Amino acid sequence: MKSFQLKILEKSKATHDTFVFKIEKPKSYSYVPGQATELSLLKEGWADVKRPFTFTSLPEDDYLEFTIKTYDDHEGVTKRLGNAQVGDEVEIGDAWGAIAYKGEGVFLAGGAGITPFISILRDLRQKNKIGNNQLIFANKTNDDIILFEELKTILGHKFQNIIENQEDSAYDRGRIDKKYLMENINDFKHQHFYVCGPEGFIKAVNGALKDLGANPEALVFEK
Repeated sequence: MKSFQLKILEKSKATHDTFVFKIEKPKSYSYVPGQATELSLLKEGWADVKRPFTFTSLPEDDYLEFTIKTYDDHEGVTKRLGNAQVGDEVEIGDAWGAIAYKGEGVFLAGGAGITPFISILRDLRQKNKIGNNQLIFANKTNDDIILFEELKTILGHKFQNIIENQEDSAYDRGRIDKKYLMENINDFKHQHFYVCGPEGFIKAVNGALKDLGANPEALVFEK
């Protein structure tokens, strides 16, 4: 497996704890929207600690972009990336991943699980193929919604938010469960479902979708 050592070109904030990194792109590097790679920060003691992150750039961009939620409560790669600066180096490998666009459907994201869908939705918008795709995005608070304005621009009224821990949120309250899916999705049998988030989220949402009649073959998620 190839590896590439690349400089961070830009770093900006997407939310209070989520950063957008633009890094150098190796010549002829390719990936499909929705794919990820293993990334490590080339700092002492961290070069061998690799974690998977999804590309949020488009394959034709002349840089690679990652949108990364950082967790300050433990000493991990994301906390280190939160402190990384322009000019620091990272190492990545080849692209991989099971999440790719298969046709119109419903995207269901939990927190940082939105990241594979960012590149897919940007790609569809660029090709004028957003069509009837729908996004339901679950977060703890309003402030956790990554790229709200851009997603709203891409999807309009087909972008729904559900918030778990903020009582004064104007969005739907609670979690994506079977009842919520029944109330917000018209067709379970004839469209794709794209599911990404923490392991428990994927398991619960996939289980509810299957119970409601979704074709297991039409569920797209990282296995």
